[in-house]
Amino acid sequence: MSALVIRGVRKRFGAQEVLKGIDIAAESGEFIVLVGPSGCGKSTLLNIVAGLEQPDAGDVEIAGRVVTRVPPKDRDIAMVFQSYALYPTMTVRQNITFGMECRGVPKRQQAEALARTARLLQIEALLERKPAQLSGGQRQRVAMGRALVRDPLLFLFDEPLSNLDAKLRVEMRMEIKQLHRRIGATMVYVTHDQIEAMTMATRIAVMHQGAVQQFADPDTVYNRPANLFVARFMGAPPMNTVAARLVGGERPVAVIGAGRPDEIRLTLPAEGGPPPGWRNREVVLGIRPEAIAEAGRRFGAEEGSFSTLEAPVEMTEPTGAETIVMMRLGGEPVLGRVAPDVRPVVGGAARFAVDTRRICLFDPATEQLIA
Repeated sequence: MSALVIRGVRKRFGAQEVLKGIDIAAESGEFIVLVGPSGCGKSTLLNIVAGLEQPDAGDVEIAGRVVTRVPPKDRDIAMVFQSYALYPTMTVRQNITFGMECRGVPKRQQAEALARTARLLQIEALLERKPAQLSGGQRQRVAMGRALVRDPLLFLFDEPLSNLDAKLRVEMRMEIKQLHRRIGATMVYVTHDQIEAMTMATRIAVMHQGAVQQFADPDTVYNRPANLFVARFMGAPPMNTVAARLVGGERPVAVIGAGRPDEIRLTLPAEGGPPPGWRNREVVLGIRPEAIAEAGRRFGAEEGSFSTLEAPVEMTEPTGAETIVMMRLGGEPVLGRVAPDVRPVVGGAARFAVDTRRICLFDPATEQLIA
């Protein structure tokens, strides 16, 4: 039985349709991440799952029960909001147990749930403090603790880390991931940060303009993006996408900047190539920056699965762990990743290796993945 099923959900605010028929199913124990730019509808969808908003069409099912018109308090869910929403006059202990008090949970059961949750989140020493005495990360743990004591069917997280600084975000991201592994609960997590999505999710729903563009595991979303939006949104830096033309026979060749003196010809692998009908047609070629590296790196690939080329270097960005290089391929700006000790001369030409197994081809008209 699926822990959560979202079926044909639509939502309109005035003339603006913010959700355009969403279909998502999460299995028990999954960590589902809804990711997309601001205004894509991800928080509205989460609010509909929580019962804070009502859909105009479609249904929400939790653990086999349709809850579309069920009040939030009767859905057996727990939600962690972007703002910590802690009661400032209450201690950590009181903030965590307040919901149980309201539901009339016996004191002994409250104490057991509090002890278990405080130990899990490592906040035992903070129970008598008030929110003003806590750091941002500690407040977020308390907000999570308030949800965890309920042991619900479904946990919902609405951008819970967006108020934290970069270092603390990384730490809390790891804590939430470890927490999921320990308790094995079903979680739905909303974020605009695609790094959070990639590192935390078992499956990612990439949303744009009220629709799910792709719903798959992180590796598939990253390496086989369903369309150009997913390709350009997921990844830092994002996938390079350039105009190209397919030519050739059994092993097609992608030509970037066809007809230019500096045109680039990349021989594509025979396996997994474009359908025959795409030969001698215009495409959009996509390739991740890490698939373009300094010449001599072979990506662990056999001979013939990579190409070597020369390209002018326009800019370099050393990051410590690697160097990002902006170059021109057939007149098109492209980013590559080279080793941290490699320093191509800006304004000069350098040789690069391209892992052609990592190339994706998109239809320029529909923007959908071809091969």
